Amino acid sequence: MSWQKEVDQIARRRALAREHGGSDAVARQHERGRLTVRERVDALVDPTSFREWGGVAGVSETDDEGEIKSFTSSNVLLGVASIDGRPVVVCGDDFTIRGAAYSPAGLKKGLYADELAVRRRMPLVRLLEGGGASIAGASGTTGRSGYDMTSPAVANLLCIDALATVPVVCAALGPVAGFPAARLVASHLSIMTRDTAQVLTGGPSLVARATGEELTKEELGGADIHTRSGVVDNLAEDEADVWRQTRRFLSYLPSSVYERPPRIPISDPPERREPELLSIIPRNRRRAYKMRRVVELVVDTDSFFEIAPFYGRSQITGLARVDGHSVGILANDCYRDGGSMTAEGAQKVRRFFELCDSFHIPILSFVDEPGFAIGSAAEKAGTIRYGMQTMFAALQTSVPWFAVLVRKSFGVAAGIHLGPQVTAVAWPSAQSGALPVEAGVALAYRSEIESAPDPQARRRELEDEMINAQSVFPRAEEFGVHDLIDPRDTRPRVSQWLEEIQHQLAGQLGPKSYSPRP
Repeated sequence: MSWQKEVDQIARRRALAREHGGSDAVARQHERGRLTVRERVDALVDPTSFREWGGVAGVSETDDEGEIKSFTSSNVLLGVASIDGRPVVVCGDDFTIRGAAYSPAGLKKGLYADELAVRRRMPLVRLLEGGGASIAGASGTTGRSGYDMTSPAVANLLCIDALATVPVVCAALGPVAGFPAARLVASHLSIMTRDTAQVLTGGPSLVARATGEELTKEELGGADIHTRSGVVDNLAEDEADVWRQTRRFLSYLPSSVYERPPRIPISDPPERREPELLSIIPRNRRRAYKMRRVVELVVDTDSFFEIAPFYGRSQITGLARVDGHSVGILANDCYRDGGSMTAEGAQKVRRFFELCDSFHIPILSFVDEPGFAIGSAAEKAGTIRYGMQTMFAALQTSVPWFAVLVRKSFGVAAGIHLGPQVTAVAWPSAQSGALPVEAGVALAYRSEIESAPDPQARRRELEDEMINAQSVFPRAEEFGVHDLIDPRDTRPRVSQWLEEIQHQLAGQLGPKSYSPRP
């Protein structure tokens, strides 16, 4: 007695599953400039490393003798693979089958992806494309869509567990609406392709019915909208760029919160001193300079990976390496709102702190902070509330910080750049105080300036006095910073600090929790 007939049926189901929604559906996918889900997985992961789970999940039709007449695969592909030799869980939507509207088996596979990543302590990568649900729901029964109300949705609970435990990367690779759009933002890094992806809470027909607005998918949720709304972190030129960014992002992170970030061997000397740093900050306080260049000169060559560059643009956030160690980068961009802490910038920075703290990545902060953004637009945006949320996030981190006071360090917002375990050094160009000089003099000495024989001359005299008072030298002499350094020594000092904190980081493994924030 043999089970060969049944084994043949398994093979037949697997073969039919690989045909996606048929040759016509695959051709249409390619015409749209998008790969199929299996092509995507093959392009993302290490060659031949993908091991599928649920390969025969779907709906079959058999004849009277039990032979397969037709088989429709579930429209979710799930498996374990490796990226740069490290294991990951990969889960992708198959748009060629019912537009990736989740079937019962597809929904279960999506849930199992979270469960598997948490249980195995592996990063999770989701490749998203589709609306995710229909009015009939995954059961296919009219009127039986949505949640049961007797307990929280398992999908949401598993999503929380995954975010608290393992790195989660989600990519929008086509139209992503409803539930998949929610999954996209429930990630540590969200990416969308420039020309082929749209992210939508509700699609054009739903919007037209509800609001009367007649808009295309691109007008509602294209890349120009969501890279600036904060919904999506990073923009990819095409799908190949998604794979590059995903692999690079994961290379900085541990596989879970129970491990430390990997250290990568490098050829860039930790003691490298860059002469350009000595003159990169202009003596004229009103002149801007390129902060990203400062970052690049300090970290390992070509190691800076920026996160959310189009949102909260006064703040620069990203990951880099120094002497092969992963570090989180926070810096001010004085070309954008003078580098001030806006409401959008604060929200971006808060998420970044939580990423670094969760995965035990020490934070390297380059400080040129003029303070919270002010004015009517800033007040309407709720800047002070978001700013204080971010302040709490900074103070609740447990990872070590290294702050480099580059130029300005003013007001309450300056404290956002200084974690509770900060090591702070300053360049000779640094200034600090309650207010920038110009604003402080205008506020404190208004009457004296107005009554002077030459108001402008008196204003300049007072400003010069305040500039001297805000110099970092007196503060350093009082041990108000841990050291005053030659800018060219920044990389060597950071490298030494990273060696010092390794035992401290080793004692911080595991998940994090935080108290309420404003």
